[in-house]
Amino acid sequence: MKEMPLDAAHQKFAQIANEIVGKKSVYTDYFYRFAYGTDASLYRYIPQVVVRANCEAEVISLIKAAKECGVALTFRASGTSLSGQTSSESVLVMLGQKFLNLKIQAQGDQVTVGPMVIGASVNKALKPFNRKIGPDPASISVARIGGIVANNSSGMCCGTKNNSYHTIEDIRLVLNDGTVLDTRDEENVMAFRQSHAQFLKELTDLRERIISNPILKEKVAVKYRLKNTTGYGVNALIDFEDPIEILKHLIVGSEGTLGFVSEVVYKTVPEYEHKASAFIYFTSLAECCETVKALRKEAPVEAVELFDGRTLHLVGEAIAHLPAFFYRPLNRDSACLLIETMGETAEELQAKITKIESVFQRFDIVEQTGFQTDPVITKSYWDTRKGLLPIVAKGRKSGASIIPEDVVFPMEHLVEGVQALTDLFDKHKFPEATIMGHALEGNLHFLLAPDMTSKKKVKQFDKFMDELAEVVAVKYGGSLKGEHGTGRNIAPFVEAEWGAEIYQVMRDIKSLFDPHKIFNPDVIITDNKALHITSFKSIPVADKLIHDCIECGFCEPACPSDGLSLTPRQRIAVYRNMQALPRTGESGKLFAKLNKAYQYAGIETCAETGMCALRCPVGINTGEFIKSIRPVNTKSMMKLAGNHFIFAEKGIRFSVNTAHKLGIERMNKLTHSLHKTFKGIPVIPTAMPEVATPLPSLPVPSKIENSVVYFSTCVNRNLQELKNGRDKATKNTFDHVISLLHKAGFTPFFPDKLAGACCGQPFVSAKASMEAESTAKNLNDTLLKASRYGEIPIYVDNAPCTLQVHELQKKGLLDERLILYNASEFLLNEVVPRLTMKSKIEKLLLHTPCSVAKDGGAEMLLKLAEKCATHVESTNIECCGFGGVKGFTVPEINENSLKRLPKDSKQRYEMGVSMSKTCQLGLTTHTGLQFKSIEALLDECAL
Repeated sequence: MKEMPLDAAHQKFAQIANEIVGKKSVYTDYFYRFAYGTDASLYRYIPQVVVRANCEAEVISLIKAAKECGVALTFRASGTSLSGQTSSESVLVMLGQKFLNLKIQAQGDQVTVGPMVIGASVNKALKPFNRKIGPDPASISVARIGGIVANNSSGMCCGTKNNSYHTIEDIRLVLNDGTVLDTRDEENVMAFRQSHAQFLKELTDLRERIISNPILKEKVAVKYRLKNTTGYGVNALIDFEDPIEILKHLIVGSEGTLGFVSEVVYKTVPEYEHKASAFIYFTSLAECCETVKALRKEAPVEAVELFDGRTLHLVGEAIAHLPAFFYRPLNRDSACLLIETMGETAEELQAKITKIESVFQRFDIVEQTGFQTDPVITKSYWDTRKGLLPIVAKGRKSGASIIPEDVVFPMEHLVEGVQALTDLFDKHKFPEATIMGHALEGNLHFLLAPDMTSKKKVKQFDKFMDELAEVVAVKYGGSLKGEHGTGRNIAPFVEAEWGAEIYQVMRDIKSLFDPHKIFNPDVIITDNKALHITSFKSIPVADKLIHDCIECGFCEPACPSDGLSLTPRQRIAVYRNMQALPRTGESGKLFAKLNKAYQYAGIETCAETGMCALRCPVGINTGEFIKSIRPVNTKSMMKLAGNHFIFAEKGIRFSVNTAHKLGIERMNKLTHSLHKTFKGIPVIPTAMPEVATPLPSLPVPSKIENSVVYFSTCVNRNLQELKNGRDKATKNTFDHVISLLHKAGFTPFFPDKLAGACCGQPFVSAKASMEAESTAKNLNDTLLKASRYGEIPIYVDNAPCTLQVHELQKKGLLDERLILYNASEFLLNEVVPRLTMKSKIEKLLLHTPCSVAKDGGAEMLLKLAEKCATHVESTNIECCGFGGVKGFTVPEINENSLKRLPKDSKQRYEMGVSMSKTCQLGLTTHTGLQFKSIEALLDECAL
């Protein structure tokens, strides 16, 4: 890390940008420039300015400002691209929330989406129509539409037929001169044809240069029978005559170098309900490839994914519960295929399975799983495939760089191609290299993990890339990039693949669209033949908890502080590079400056819920890491609360009562004002519920049958349900739980000395381990006695507390005899079947708390909500950011996370529901919609 000051041109641009997007959305401080400059590639470029643009009008103004100042713009959605196309050393433009629009049309046959919508979110919205978008990259759970279109991403089932190029119906884009072209709008297109007649003529002339030369035309046609994202999509020049159609399709795969895409309309493809997947294992990589060729010709397969021997070995080290061959000693020549097929009916699916098995059984298969149809099993298979990059990268040496590439061989040369790759790895001394990929298309991904701080390794990599281009593109007529985009890593080799004439056409395309060179320079087209070995990312060793992070960005959609401060990968990238700085001289001053900024951006604004770990293929829990480095300043208070928790409860009740007496609105404004100056002062939310009434007396039953120990958690025994105008009177959560259990024929009762009992979560969060263990011991004694030493099940009424008691039991701090149900599981399997439900609520908004997702209860909570509502919609927010007490002490995390919810939630939904009192508190505060506990909702809907 070395801080570089802004030059005059970028200073001027930053000043103009301040007026366009506001000062809070322009970052010139080195700390944020470094953090936000991080992407998933092997390169480290630090932008001079970072801007967050929230709408198309702002983008247009930024384009004009860039031309005025002579600076370049790189647009970024997720930053999961692997080849450096979302890196910038000029201006990085990150897209904001207003680009999250999604509209389904024509009964699901079309979908209109903004560039910030995650691909998996589009498919989730399309699921009721049994449709999906065509592209299916392995990163679809994090990759956004902007990047999917910009890279013409394909994936495992997509092939060449259903990628963005072939499935985009219409597009809305901003060109270099600020003009907006919307191909859906006939008047807009007509006006564009007139205003840009010369532009369209030059585009037609470029087409004529290819069409009039039979050799070039045939070369383009042949190349695009394969997956190919090397250079611009010049197939548009032979596929279409209308220059508008040519323009539209050239934009696909142009990696932000020709203009800005603000919206697209996709034609969707069928999504079949009936699917089956199987692993088949070989001890010969060549035999494996021969099997692929036969499957492609003869079998009704949707996807065939290849894992080479080293990949199998590394996956086996990282993941449990896979087929046995993943755990055998390393055999470099072994390989396996993951196959998927699907059908409209179960009968059609079975017929396809029979046909596929008849094909691959002709080959020397050592072991196979057989086709599995259980969604839980097949999901585990495909989750493994989708997470291969970080999983395999986990096996790298400390400090090694990650270089992922993908090439395509014609199917007739697949066996020779795989052998050629392995020969190149051996020749250039990359023993760590692995091969995986979409074998059905001849699209092989490989991963290298060299130490790129070594000049020798850089030279080796340079020579390797030269020979790779010769072998893949020239000798076998393949593609140097199949789906990851050209980026910076392959830009110097585009001419080697395409030849001088077609490469000149591509250069002319760039000049036509971007005469001022303001769109993503050096990506796809470059004059720097050493670009691919320039500005390698260093990955310093810093902490074992974050060692395996390769900065892929899979974690980011789960982070509530994304857009506020830092995401998990940004926290990791800044921390480990900061720790590598010397602590003396100029570097020492830089460390002190960065460390100061990190306290808020890295530590204070981390919700520490660990939802990032659920998204991370190798389970990195950045929340746990941040907690480990967070200082503790409240030890004495925690000790007092831990030893006398009943007094802590009384203090909470007194504070909440006082706030209500003085007026919640007034207290919210007062505490918010004080919080700005004194960060330690918590903010009282506007939806703060009133203090709960005392727990009722529940006699201990004489019979064990149908008895339930009710552990009413401290938050629910001290605070009422949140209320709004629809309730005549507000009840306590425990009133609803007791009513619900009684309706179902259960006899609930409280443990003795429940007041002061706590699961210890507040102490765990505060890193007060002794106090946490003390409260756990007290709770263990209390629950053991109440449950007759494990004979009676225990119901816990707040999801975070349920998760905590399960964690305590796993650690041996709670007796293993205790029957501690996941609350959603007990409600769904034991309570609801005994109930008669009344008429349903029309429209309900469901929020799944972090704790429910981590405890495995998400699907069960959804089913419970569906018992009470005709239409249930999810918030699609993985972490609301309340994070225990963080919603009071750092309320901006909660506010930032929930800004993604519709502004009209109160009008759109009848009510909301969740399983965490603090989540409900934050959600109600920021939407105005009442969020109830699931128990309150079920009680209301049950007779």
